[in-house]
Amino acid sequence: MPNIENIKKYKKIHMIGIGGVSMSGIAEILVNWGFEVSGSDRSDSEILHILNDAGIKTFIGHNAENITDADCVVYTAAISLDNPELIRAKELNIPVIERSDFLGELTRCYENTIAVSGTHGKTTTTSLVSLCFMEALQDPSVQVGAIIKELDGNYRVGNSETFIIEACEYVESFLKFSPKSEIILNIDNDHLDYYKNMENIKNAFIKYVKILPEDGHLVINADDPNCLDLPIYSKAPAIKYGIENEDVDFSAKNIVFDENGLPEFDCYKYNEFFGHFKLSIPGKHNILNALSCIALCDAYGIPFESMKIALQKFTGADRRFQFKGMLNGAKVYDDYGHHPTEVSATAKALNNKTFNNSWVVFQPHTYSRTFNHLDEFAEALLAFDNIIITDIYAAREVNTYNISSKDLADAIIKLGKNAKYISSLEECASYLKENVQKDDIVLTLGAGSVTNIGSMIIE
Repeated sequence: MPNIENIKKYKKIHMIGIGGVSMSGIAEILVNWGFEVSGSDRSDSEILHILNDAGIKTFIGHNAENITDADCVVYTAAISLDNPELIRAKELNIPVIERSDFLGELTRCYENTIAVSGTHGKTTTTSLVSLCFMEALQDPSVQVGAIIKELDGNYRVGNSETFIIEACEYVESFLKFSPKSEIILNIDNDHLDYYKNMENIKNAFIKYVKILPEDGHLVINADDPNCLDLPIYSKAPAIKYGIENEDVDFSAKNIVFDENGLPEFDCYKYNEFFGHFKLSIPGKHNILNALSCIALCDAYGIPFESMKIALQKFTGADRRFQFKGMLNGAKVYDDYGHHPTEVSATAKALNNKTFNNSWVVFQPHTYSRTFNHLDEFAEALLAFDNIIITDIYAAREVNTYNISSKDLADAIIKLGKNAKYISSLEECASYLKENVQKDDIVLTLGAGSVTNIGSMIIE
């Protein structure tokens, strides 16, 4: 059982925004430890029903009365300062703690927190590591950023000293955690609304690896030049993996893809054959994710057989190149990719499959990201045969950048390829229904509402 002394003083915990992916997982862990938990969210959801079944009292809508007898209030970064529950908690002098700070407290309850970070691939890799530990009967607790079929949700409550989490670099929230081991998948220029430039992003990761204890592990992607010098800032020994870089501890060789774009490869450890792996998720980028998982699990003594079974079993997280169904005899997929590097990786994974023509409906995510990466998005989308751009998903932002999706379509046209700007998702769906042919492949791409097109078009 993890050591919960540092949070025992809070017997009743109220969570504002409890329906969120991370918050709901935290709530279930707390209930498992005997805390009384309640929470509110602005609208009803499947997650709230699951929490109710677990004995957690949930409220729809935010109301000052909801928190009268709480010892502590945890809130997500998305909650505004004029939230009535937050205001009431401050009036009553109830301690208020932001979600990432509270999650940091939880990481200190476990002897062995494994944090997976990097600009791309965190959810998939956290899932892979979790399944390997579960296959080896290590009974880990898990927090991951998407619904995972094999977990039947986005978290798992275990009773061991191991806690496997996805550690996001946005607003440097991962610096609040106390991991024993870290996987760093890549460092790319994302979240420029906060970081402004690549140097600041890199510095955040340097601060992050400095947190590691001497008896921990630092697993880094040696194919990413931005990761290569991280070991000099860490007390923990580094384990390097890669495909292109030969100066690594773990590498993948003899890579082949089947007609669905699913890879298999030979893994080498210190240049000696370690074992043969098959993946049920497509793309070369997922071979790198799998290598990071193998390197970490090997350091923890997870048997090869457990890794082999777990890696083949995992069919992908929700919205990660997810097969949705058929349209006019064409396969329809949905993916969360919302950064040029992710768009390129998904396009490459798609090109390992067999099809006639490819179709992408891309929904840019946030004005700042569209503005900062316009030309890179245009370049990355050239890999598709038919390109449709729909309106920008604003998320947390106001359009102070004077940017629109039409600007992206125009940038693609300038590069010599046709791109269609279609404002609404309904119009995108109608256009696809009329034009997609048998044996084509269709991809809805982006972190926003573009995912809804799938249910509009599949037969």
